[in-house]
This record gives sequence, structure tokens and C-alpha cells, in this order.
Amino acid sequence: MYAAPVLALALLQPLLPPAHTVEATFDRPDGIVPATAVSFAPDAVPYGAGARIMVHRAAGHTTVSMTVDGLTPGHVYPVHAHTGGCGTVPADSGPHYQDRRDPVQPSTDPAYANDRNELRLTLHTDGTGHATASTTVEWEFRDGEAGSVVLHAGADGHEHAPAQRVGCVNVDF
Repeated sequence: MYAAPVLALALLQPLLPPAHTVEATFDRPDGIVPATAVSFAPDAVPYGAGARIMVHRAAGHTTVSMTVDGLTPGHVYPVHAHTGGCGTVPADSGPHYQDRRDPVQPSTDPAYANDRNELRLTLHTDGTGHATASTTVEWEFRDGEAGSVVLHAGADGHEHAPAQRVGCVNVDF
């Protein structure tokens, strides 16, 4: 009775884009117990707030979706992929991951620091601190060269000037 639908799903599975999902709760960056998600500004990213990140790779494209709950209501969080993992200080996550690496760091050249060369999301939290954002880039991450997504403070976080890093989630891209 159920054999045909189960067989159909089994046959379709290789056709679906591979997905990686990270679900985490923001914690202190104390380094005692390594956390998957850390907050560097509990007023903007409260301890206990949650994040879910889905990464889909297919045919030379990558789609990243992020959902958060419990962040500061009515706030804007620019989000980028970074080269390093989350650590005890914000700088541990390294610079923005770029498909074509800018030879000059920190990267401010618009030929490299742009939404075609970097993963960029913008989370706009509602009155409860919930937000969802998704984007697709025309490339796939190089293995081992991206380690996290970082939430920045304020709407100017996509500009060339470094914005405050308020939260970080380790992601195996």
C-alpha cells in the first residue's frame, strides 16, 4: 500500500539539493564549553535566543536561509559568512568569506566587497524578535574556507566600514 510512495521518495532523494542544517541557541563566548552560537552583545542577541541556518548546494549555486527567534524586536541585523569559526572574541571569526578573495584585507574594494562575491543576508526582526531571510549566490563555498555566519549591528553592516559583530553561529559550509 505504501511501497510506491516510499520507492518514489527513495528515487527522488539523489535529485534533491544537498542540505545542511544548524540549529543553535546563543550562549556566552566564555570558551569553557564551546558553543555553536555565541552572543557578543546580549542586549542585541540575548543568551537563549535561537537560530536555524539551512545551506543548500546545487549546480554551482548555494542558498542559505536563516531564521532567528528571541533577538531584539524591531532591529536590523546584516549577516555575512566569515572565514573562521566563532570564538571567545568577535575577531576570531575572521573576515568575510569571498568567492573571489580580495588580495588586500580588510576588503573594502567594491570589486570584491559586494553581494555577488559575498554571502549577505539582512534579518529584520518583528515585534517578537523573529526574522527570516534567504539568499542564493552563484557559487559554492570552497571546502574548509568558511566557518560561520556573523550577525552585525545595524543597517550599515553591509557597507565597507566594519560593523560591530554581535553574534556568531558556526556553520560547516
